[in-house]
Amino acid sequence: MSASDPGLFAHHRERFLDALGNDAALLFGAPHRTRNGDSEYRYRPDSDVVYLSGWSQPEVALLFRPGHAQPFTMFVQPRDPKTEQWAGRRPGPEGAAADFGADAAFPYTQLAEKLPSLLQGHRTLHYRFADDADHDRLVAGAVRKARKQARYSGLDVPDAFVDPNRVLHELRLIKSPGELDILRRSAAMTCAGHLAAMAITAPGVHEYELEAAIEGTFRRLGGNGPGYASIVGGGVNATILHYVENNQPLRDGDLVCVDAGCEHRWYTTDVTRTWPVSGRFSGPQRDLYEVVLRAQQAAIDTVRAGGRFLDPHNTATRVLTEGMVALGLLEGDVDELIAEEKHKRYYMHGTSHWLGLDVHDVGGYAGGGESRPFAPGMVLTVEPGLYIAADDEDAPEALRGIGIRIEDDILVTDGAPEVLTAAIPKTIDDLEAAVRAGR
Repeated sequence: MSASDPGLFAHHRERFLDALGNDAALLFGAPHRTRNGDSEYRYRPDSDVVYLSGWSQPEVALLFRPGHAQPFTMFVQPRDPKTEQWAGRRPGPEGAAADFGADAAFPYTQLAEKLPSLLQGHRTLHYRFADDADHDRLVAGAVRKARKQARYSGLDVPDAFVDPNRVLHELRLIKSPGELDILRRSAAMTCAGHLAAMAITAPGVHEYELEAAIEGTFRRLGGNGPGYASIVGGGVNATILHYVENNQPLRDGDLVCVDAGCEHRWYTTDVTRTWPVSGRFSGPQRDLYEVVLRAQQAAIDTVRAGGRFLDPHNTATRVLTEGMVALGLLEGDVDELIAEEKHKRYYMHGTSHWLGLDVHDVGGYAGGGESRPFAPGMVLTVEPGLYIAADDEDAPEALRGIGIRIEDDILVTDGAPEVLTAAIPKTIDDLEAAVRAGR
C-alpha cells in the first residue's frame, strides 16, 4: 500500500479525528528489526500507522489534533541521498505533505523539540505507554515542557492519557468498502496460491515445495508475500496447530494441512485447506473431513448481523462433538461432553478471530460480560478442526495421526454472510479433482 490510496486513508483519518472529539493522539511506527548480525528483516510497517496514513517506512510519528488548522502532523525520516543509496528512497517531510495527506510534516529528529507546543490546547492525549521506553521518555519530557509553557499561554496541557487502541481499534474493526476491495484481491491471490500447491502435491514432494509454490504465487501476482508464517503439515505434522518447519516429504496415503494467506497492500487473508497427498481421501479420512466441513458450514451460517461472536464457535463445537461421538472418539451425552470440555482433547482452539491489517486483527470480542454482536463490515475467520495424535490409544486406530482444519474468511453483511475465500476448493470432490488435475 502506498500514497496511491489517498482517499482511503483520508476517510480513516476523518473518522478517527471525529472519534477523538477534543482529544489529541500520538502514534509511533514500529521499529526496524534486525534478523541476525547486521542483516535486517524487510520492514513491515505498524498497522495503525498504515491505516491512518499509508506510510510504510520506519521512524515515523503521527500527531492528531482535532479542531486545529493543521489537524494531522507527521514526523518522518528526512531525505538523505547517502543513506538512501544504501537503504532505499525516502519520501521525506516533503513527500509526507504532498503525497500522504499531512497538513504539516517535519523531520523525525524534531519531534522532541516541537511536541511540547503542539500538545497545548488538549487535556487528554491518546498515547500508549509502556510499549517503548524511549518513546515514553520523549512524551513525558514533552508534557513537562508543555506545562511550563502553558503558565504563560494559559492553554490546556494533557493530564489524562488514554490507550489509542480504545478508539482506533474499534474503528479498524469495521472495514470500509476500500478495505474490502483489498481483502477480496488478497483472497483471489490466496486462492491462486492454494491451487498452485494442490497442483504439485504428490508423494515424495516436500512440504517446503508447497510453501514455495504458494508464496511464489503471492509475489508473482503482486502481493506482499505471506501475511504470516505459512503452515504446511503433512501427515502427523497436521496435528501440530502452528507447525512451520515445513521440511518433511509428503507420504502416500496421508493428508496435508495448509494454512496460508496472502498479504496484499498490508491486508491479509487467512485460509486453511486439507487435502489428500495421493489425490484420494481414504474412508476414515473422508469420515473425519466431512465432520469438520459440516461444522464449518453450520458455523458460517451463524455469522449474521445481530448474532454474536461466540455463535460460530458454539455451533462448530456442537457439530464436531456430535461427530466425535459418532466416530468413536468420544463417548457420552453431547451436552455433558461440551459442558465438561471433553471435546478439547481433539478440538482445542477457538473457531474465529477478526481479520484485516493483522492476521489476528484488532477489536474487542466481548463487552458488558457478553459476546460481541456482529455488525456489517466485520471480517472474521471460521476455522474448525479435529486433531488426533498418532499415539492416542483411546482413538480408533484408523483415525490416529490425522489433522484436519478448514478455514475461510467471512464478511458480515446486512443479510447472508459473504465468504470472501469461497473460490478455494473445499468439498471432497473438488479437492480430489484439484490435486489430480496437476498430474
